[in-house]
Amino acid sequence: MNRRLIEKVDALLSKEKGAIFKDPGGKINICLVYPNTYHVGMSNLGFQGIYGLLNKREDVVCERAFLPDERDMEEYIRTGTPVFSCESKRPLNKFDIVAFSISFENDYPNILKILDISKIPFSALERNEYHPLLIAGGVCCFFNPEPIAPVFDIIFVGEAEESLNEFLDEYRANGKGQKGEIKRGVLNIEGIYVPEFYRIDYNNDGTIAKRIPLNNAPEKIKRRYLKDLSLSPVTTAIITPEAEFSDMYLIEAMRGCPWHCRFCLVGHIYSPVRKKDLEAIKTEIDRAKEITPKIGLIGPSLTDYPHIMDVLCIEGVDFSITSLRASAKSAGLVELLKGHKSVSIAPEAGTERMRKVVNKKITEEDILAASELILNAGIENLRLYFMIGLPTETHEDIEGIIELVKKARKISNKGNIILSISTFVPKPFTPFQRHPMESLDSVKGKLKFIKKALRDEKGVKVFHDVPKYAHMQGMFSTGDRRVFGVLKEMVKTDDYRAACSKAGTDIGFYIFRQKGFDEILPWEFIDAGTSKEKLRDEYMNALNV
Repeated sequence: MNRRLIEKVDALLSKEKGAIFKDPGGKINICLVYPNTYHVGMSNLGFQGIYGLLNKREDVVCERAFLPDERDMEEYIRTGTPVFSCESKRPLNKFDIVAFSISFENDYPNILKILDISKIPFSALERNEYHPLLIAGGVCCFFNPEPIAPVFDIIFVGEAEESLNEFLDEYRANGKGQKGEIKRGVLNIEGIYVPEFYRIDYNNDGTIAKRIPLNNAPEKIKRRYLKDLSLSPVTTAIITPEAEFSDMYLIEAMRGCPWHCRFCLVGHIYSPVRKKDLEAIKTEIDRAKEITPKIGLIGPSLTDYPHIMDVLCIEGVDFSITSLRASAKSAGLVELLKGHKSVSIAPEAGTERMRKVVNKKITEEDILAASELILNAGIENLRLYFMIGLPTETHEDIEGIIELVKKARKISNKGNIILSISTFVPKPFTPFQRHPMESLDSVKGKLKFIKKALRDEKGVKVFHDVPKYAHMQGMFSTGDRRVFGVLKEMVKTDDYRAACSKAGTDIGFYIFRQKGFDEILPWEFIDAGTSKEKLRDEYMNALNV
C-alpha cells in the first residue's frame, strides 16, 4: 500500500462530517464503490443513501471506494497498489461483497479499471469462492444492465431500499455460503437479476433471437420501486466541501416526473411519480440544519412538487434546487430564489413543432416569461438546456434555438444566458428507444452553426457535450452483452472507437440503426411497467407531428 495515496484519502476523510467507522469482526463486510472520482461520487445522493442504509444494519459494515483520479492512477499502477476503502484502507478483494453504485453509462469502463488494479477478474464466471461477491445497483441497472451483466454476480433492478435488505437477510441465512447457493437463494426476491442464469441466442443479422432462463430463473425481472417515498431511508450520510455540491445536504423531494417527455428516461423508469410528505421533508431539513445551512432539493420537476413554496419559505436555510419548469408556477419560486447565482430551465427544443415531437408541453411564451422573471430577479446566470439530433429535427428547428435565445436576450439585458446543449441519446423504455442517433459530422455541424450565430450576442455563452462521448453513451445505453468486449479493451485505452475496432464491435449496429418493432431489445426482459405497444404508439405519434 502506497503511503502517499493513503495520506491523500486521510486528508479527504478529515474534511468529512458523518463518515462511519465500525469494527468489521463478525459482520458482513461490504465495500460500496462509485465508479468515478471521490468528488463525483460524494455528490450522488443514491450512493450516499445506500452507504447510510447499509450501515444502519448492526450485522453489516459498509465502507467506500472510488476510481482514483487521473493524477493518482499512474501511482496506483506503478506501485501495484489496489483500490482500497476510505475507512479501513482494506483492498477490495478483502471484502465479502463489493457493491457498485452505477448512475452513468460512461462510467462502465471505470468499473473494469477498478477491478483491474484491484486484481479481481472481470467476469463472474472467472471468479472463484475466494473472490468477493460482486453486486450492482443504481439507475443504469434499472434500464439496461446487459453491457456490464457479465461482470456481476447479482444486479438490483429498480430502487433497492427494500430489496437490498431482503438480499442481505438471504445472504446472512446462507452463512456466507457458496456463491452458487446464494445466487439460487435470491431468485425469489423481486427485482434481483442473476445474469449467469440466462443464455442469449442471436440471429445471423446480430439481433437477439431469444433469452433462455436457466436454473429456474424467472423469464422477466420486475423493476422494484418504493411505494411511499416518505418512508425512504435514502438520505445524505456525509457532508464534505470536496463534493460537487460543497458542504450541501441533499434531500429528495420527489421521484419520477409527471410530464413524460419522449426522450427522457426519468419520466418512464421512475414511475409512478411519488412525492415526499411535507412533514417528512421538514424532519429531514431539521436534521440537516444541525450540520449545514446549505440544502439541495432533488427532484426532476420541483415546480410540480406540491409543497415547494412551503419548503422554500423555511427560514435559516440556503436552498438550492435543480431546475424550474417554464410555467406560471415559476413566478413565486423565482421570488424565493433571488440572490441565487444560477437558475435553470429546459426548453429542450427551439420550435413549437419540435417541443410537440418530444411532448415537452411548454410554449415559447412560457419560456420567455420564465426567462424574463429569472433575469429581472437579479439572478446572475439563466441556464437553458437544449437537445439536438432529436427525431424528425430539421434545420428550421436548429434555427429556432438561435431565435429563441435571441428573444430571451432581447427581453432583458441583465445577467448571462448560458446554453447547455446535449446530443440526443436513445434510452431504453422511452418512446425513442428504437430511433438511431445522428452522425458525428451532422451533430458537429449543428453545434458549429449555433455557436457561430450566437457568437456576437452579448451575455450569451454556449456550452455543449462532446458528441463522440454521446455516441459512446448511446452504445452503452442500448448495447447487449457483446459490448462487454469493448469495455475490456477500454481498460487499456480511453478511445472507445479504437476499443470497438479491437473488440470487433460495429458501433453502427447499436446506434445508427433503426430498430424494428418486432426486434427483441436487450433490456426487454425487464418489466418496467410500460408496455411495448404503448411505447410504439408514442413513437409513431411523435413521428407524425
